[in-house]
Amino acid sequence: MEKPSYVNFDKSAYPWRPDVDYRANPELYRVGKGEQGVLICEPYKSELTPHWRFKTPEIAKVSSRAIYKLFLAHLRRGDFVGADMARKFLQMGFTRARRYANYKGGRKYDAADKHPLAKGTGDPAKVESAAIFYEAWRKAEAKPVYARMKTEWKAKYG
Repeated sequence: MEKPSYVNFDKSAYPWRPDVDYRANPELYRVGKGEQGVLICEPYKSELTPHWRFKTPEIAKVSSRAIYKLFLAHLRRGDFVGADMARKFLQMGFTRARRYANYKGGRKYDAADKHPLAKGTGDPAKVESAAIFYEAWRKAEAKPVYARMKTEWKAKYG
C-alpha cells in the first residue's frame, strides 16, 4: 500500500505559508495542484470561508453563487490570487460535498482502528450540492481571462 502524502511531509518545502499576506505579497503565491494552499492563504481564506457552505442544495446554490461573484470581482480587479483562491473554494465545495455524499460524516476511515469505511453510506442530498459546486467551478475555469491570467502567472511565478 502506498504511503499517504502527509507521511514524511517536508513542511519547509511547502510553498504556502500561513504568516504571509498574499494580497500584499502576491508574488509569493503558487497555483499548485487542485486545492493546495486553499486553507492557508490569507487574507483570501478568511474572506471566502464565511461563504463556503454545502449542507443542502439550497445552501450550496447561495454559497457557490457568492463565491463565483467574488471570483468575477477578483478577475475584474486583475487580482489573480483572489480569483484562483475563489476557484479553489468552488472546487473544494465539490470535493467535500462528494466526500459527504460518499461517506457518512465525511470520514473515509474509522477513527479508532483506521480501517476504510463503506462507501455509499453518506448523505444523498450532498450529491446535488456537489453538482452545484462542480458547475460553478467548471464555469470559473472556463473563463478565458482566468485561463490567460493563470498561464501568465505560472510562467512568471510557478
